Amino acid sequence: MKLYYSPGACSLSPHIIAHEAGVPVELVKVDISAHTTEKGGDFKRINPKGYVPALELDDGTVITEGVAIDLYLSNLKPEAKLSPRADSPEFLKFFEQMLFITTEIHKGFGGLFAPVDDAAKDVMRKKLRTRLVFLAEQLKGKEFLFGNGFTVADAYLFTVLCWAPMIKIDLSEWPVFADYSARIEARPAVQKALEMEGLPIRAKQSA
Repeated sequence: MKLYYSPGACSLSPHIIAHEAGVPVELVKVDISAHTTEKGGDFKRINPKGYVPALELDDGTVITEGVAIDLYLSNLKPEAKLSPRADSPEFLKFFEQMLFITTEIHKGFGGLFAPVDDAAKDVMRKKLRTRLVFLAEQLKGKEFLFGNGFTVADAYLFTVLCWAPMIKIDLSEWPVFADYSARIEARPAVQKALEMEGLPIRAKQSA
């Protein structure tokens, strides 16, 4: 399998999951602005949408959209317990959590990368703040976002929270985010993914 990625983008989430699950993937770096792969190939021939992540299976099938890829990878190794089984009572609430991250947190952060005026960004930040208040409450007293162990939801949320400094979102109002991010970053699989993408590692690796 090939995972098409851009360092630090939302493709970091499936990259982390692949390491957590022990699923081998070949990394293919993508220049998002030019829509080309590291070897000069036309990325839009892989994913006509033009953005990462994209996962190309061994049979040539291409999966796009991060949530779909995250769940696909986790289902390859169910023994890793990175997501609840689709027929389990927990799955519906878990899937709800994943959709909240992608539609409210990811898109809330992502919109602030756009070249829009300050007034528009202020509106975006105010809306995002209400979502962050809710999310901070969800994390209080918990090691992980869903259940008692690390899941794909944590890989995804960690990835998005890493963008805060780049778009001038101050998370210090909610210390729970710093504690949570450090705890996730300390995982060996997370540090391996960060290292392979050439990204900084701040947390000490856990055992």
